[in-house]
Amino acid sequence: MPTSKLIRGYEVVIGLENHVQLSTQSKIFSGSSTAFGAAPNTQASPVDLALPGTLPVLNRAAVERAIRFGLAVGAKVAPLSIFARKNYFYPDLPKGYQISQFEIPVVQGGAVEFFVGDVKHKVNLTRAHLEEDAGKSLHEDYHGQSGIDLNRAGTPLLEIVSEPDMRSAQEAAEYAKTLHALVMWLGICDGNMQEGSFRCDVNVSVRKPGEPFGTRREIKNLNSFRFLVDAVNYEVNWQIDEIEDGRKIQQATVLYNPDTGETRAMRSKEDSADYRYFPDPDLPPLVIAPEWVERVKGEMPELPSVMAARFESVDGLPAYDATMMTQSLATARYYEAAKAAGATPKLVANWVMGEISKRLNASGAEIDTAPVGPELLAALIIRIKDGTISNNAAKEVFEFLWTASEAVGLSLDASYADRAIADLARVDAVIEAKGLKQVSDTGAIEAILDEVLAANQKSVDEYRAGKDKAFNALVGQAMKATKGKANPALVNELLKKKLG
Repeated sequence: MPTSKLIRGYEVVIGLENHVQLSTQSKIFSGSSTAFGAAPNTQASPVDLALPGTLPVLNRAAVERAIRFGLAVGAKVAPLSIFARKNYFYPDLPKGYQISQFEIPVVQGGAVEFFVGDVKHKVNLTRAHLEEDAGKSLHEDYHGQSGIDLNRAGTPLLEIVSEPDMRSAQEAAEYAKTLHALVMWLGICDGNMQEGSFRCDVNVSVRKPGEPFGTRREIKNLNSFRFLVDAVNYEVNWQIDEIEDGRKIQQATVLYNPDTGETRAMRSKEDSADYRYFPDPDLPPLVIAPEWVERVKGEMPELPSVMAARFESVDGLPAYDATMMTQSLATARYYEAAKAAGATPKLVANWVMGEISKRLNASGAEIDTAPVGPELLAALIIRIKDGTISNNAAKEVFEFLWTASEAVGLSLDASYADRAIADLARVDAVIEAKGLKQVSDTGAIEAILDEVLAANQKSVDEYRAGKDKAFNALVGQAMKATKGKANPALVNELLKKKLG
């Protein structure tokens, strides 16, 4: 793990618990729908409410998604795991307990690797366990009263618990982003944070270097990576202020208010003993045979880490670039489609990480709806590679293609097929219309260089006297004479020959 950066002389210690809503059609212990947006209390069955005479039946699809995750992070998939009752009383928990896993979870251990900047990090996982979600308390538009919507009660969750391995808010956010991308890549979660499909609980404490862990406070239900960073940074400084003022940190569950940028205590934080866990008498142990695990493994997509390793070994990408090209399945498909259309892999990666990412971040769009599709980008890269246009001219062409495509509402389909406009002809037309084609005629450039050398004898003498900067001055004069249209590589090559 990289060396921790201290904040005001304190080391930050962070662990995450992520609640991942599994992409099943029905709930974890009943046949009720998990569809989002239904009218309140229309998707809560007698089983979800634990009415007398009802019994839970485990959803096989939820288990398979847990197995898939365990395999993806290199964890142990437990051959036998136990469901327990987690007892607590809250208005939106209709049973008075939550069915979860405690002592023996279905997924044990594992790790997630990611980059912060260009530095690789690794966070170890403690566990991932299956459980049911609670309902939702509603406090608005009820004339001063609260309402309870039990549609979410029984929705299948995989709670992924990390070790306290993170030492900064940015590291925690990058871990969460990587986990978010992975569960969507595996197809076990739709990743919709606004609808509650992927929620982050962040445990934060501070300590002086070398001291035992401090008392943690848990920031609940963060549904934005930006909020995660802001909440952790505020909480860290709040805890340091408390300690510096001579007060002790009390273990608590806190909420983050994005309007004020502050965290505030919601309730004291319980320990596991307070929940009085015991095995659920209505559910037998979950037995996962080796054959089941092998079948799930055979049905899984190529993992991001495996694909990134392939991009390194086959395409020659640096480790960071390969990881960025596999940050989502859509990005990987875009990269491979551009590469298949004839573009140099490294140049595709550069454009995806550069101009395309900048545009997507500004618009909030996803790469699979980018106005400049992979074939169109490949055509642009081909024209850079063959010397038709310079890098600067290519950015001007890209700007035009992106804006023009947005104006006419062009977008990519999932397969990037039948993109008749995404070809060299369209790129060439833009280059021609804007007069951006580079001059690569050797004779024409030599004639210009002869004029430049004759008019800049002082720079010629300085270069021959060993002053390398004089060469750059001569190149600049040549590019000025051609209004920037001369092929820079060819100018450099011919100029060196003439200067001998």
